[in-house]
Amino acid sequence: MQQTTWNFDNSYTKLPSDFFEFQRPTPVQQPKVLLLNKSLIHDLGIDYLLEDNETTAQHLSGNIIPPNAEPIAQAYAGHQFGYFNMLGDGRAILLGEHITAKNQRFDIQLKGSGQTPFSRRGDGRATLRSMLREYLISEAMFYLRIPTSRSLAVIGTEDVVYREQLHKGAILTRVMSSHIRVGTFEFAKQFCSVEDCRIFTNYVINRHYPELANAENPVLEFLKTVVKKQTDLVLNWMRVGFIHGVMNTDNTSIAAETFDYGPCAFMNVFNPKTVFSSIDTHGRYAFQNQPAIIKWNMHILADTLMPLIHDSTTEATELVQQVMNDFDVYYVDQWYTMMFAKIGLEDGNENDKPLINELLHWMYTNKADYTNTFFCLTNEALEADSNWQPDGLTDWLTKWKNRITEKDITAAKQLMQQYNPCYIARNHLVEEALDNAVNGNFSMFNQLLQILQQPYQLQQVDERFQYYSPTFDNTYKTFCGT
Repeated sequence: MQQTTWNFDNSYTKLPSDFFEFQRPTPVQQPKVLLLNKSLIHDLGIDYLLEDNETTAQHLSGNIIPPNAEPIAQAYAGHQFGYFNMLGDGRAILLGEHITAKNQRFDIQLKGSGQTPFSRRGDGRATLRSMLREYLISEAMFYLRIPTSRSLAVIGTEDVVYREQLHKGAILTRVMSSHIRVGTFEFAKQFCSVEDCRIFTNYVINRHYPELANAENPVLEFLKTVVKKQTDLVLNWMRVGFIHGVMNTDNTSIAAETFDYGPCAFMNVFNPKTVFSSIDTHGRYAFQNQPAIIKWNMHILADTLMPLIHDSTTEATELVQQVMNDFDVYYVDQWYTMMFAKIGLEDGNENDKPLINELLHWMYTNKADYTNTFFCLTNEALEADSNWQPDGLTDWLTKWKNRITEKDITAAKQLMQQYNPCYIARNHLVEEALDNAVNGNFSMFNQLLQILQQPYQLQQVDERFQYYSPTFDNTYKTFCGT
């Protein structure tokens, strides 16, 4: 029989009680369905949510708890801009872990669902604008083929949220393979016994990386795996010009999924120092710093695992140091591999690195659009009569064309089309769509969302969806939403 409703399991509540607090959502006034992710609903096998909007609004606002759900707020800590803090789910409640018909496990979390023991005097609520933003950007990332949390729904409420001024309230239903973070391990080390840390780490390995359970040193292999997956994730961000904006350890997923879309944005003009986040005043999480920051975050994770990797501190330190030393070699190698793919070289080698370096230098000097430069290069490979004639790049284009025609030109075209999107969530378009949607007009939001669901395919739409606004980006700032 086909699954049509929730199939909750609650394995997290079997952990030692320090890791969570049972917490029901705070009821809201007149919840209303504003957005439903129908394809995700089908994938999860919860089609009952499509039958009656009133029931759906009650369930996804937290006013009614679905059968077998055990709502909890998770405890965690984290380094925020380099400083350690005790944190926890201050405005999010985990309903439970939904098991699909394919035996896949997903956390179902209500974000903006009210105060918890970890709210730290906060109201536990979320603004409509910030939840719409997370819905839009997380879905854009999913269709860019980048590991990410998903957004199942946005439920509007009649509750007013105060963030320097009054805002409309909303609740987002977020779906992830889990909400376990580097910060959860920091919490375990700081506030739990060594035995509880061991229980927790074994739980995470069995849940996310069961293939490592029988390794000679499962915890060490776990560290290696997370480091590699996080590196691959950041490489994907660099590929499309994504800037997370708040890469704190509490926003670093053990499953290596992008999440927490607060002050994130996409880089338009290529400048490695690009920062849009209003709270990142020193550029700690600038575009170019993301690889170094993920390495820093992985050092924090490694530190929490040291007692479980080896009884000897000296031995554990040496094993961990080797993992972190390997990071630099792996990242540089994979970054060039990714960049080679963006210019159509499947067999790029040491001799091809100047092609990448010269192109990026030209882009920086000429303030070229990151996405559209590679889009135009893809068209150059596709169409010999392209009208794109960038100043000062003639010699480079000649060398590049000679190089890609050495091999199979069809393969080069296909590779570039896979790595280079035609469309990203342009900052001015995102803000325009949000402005309209907050005021009840979702036409722009839905149009942009539809375009971003096919980012690698050139579409018959207004060309403004492919270009950035220089005057807008010059003063653009993004905000955390809390």
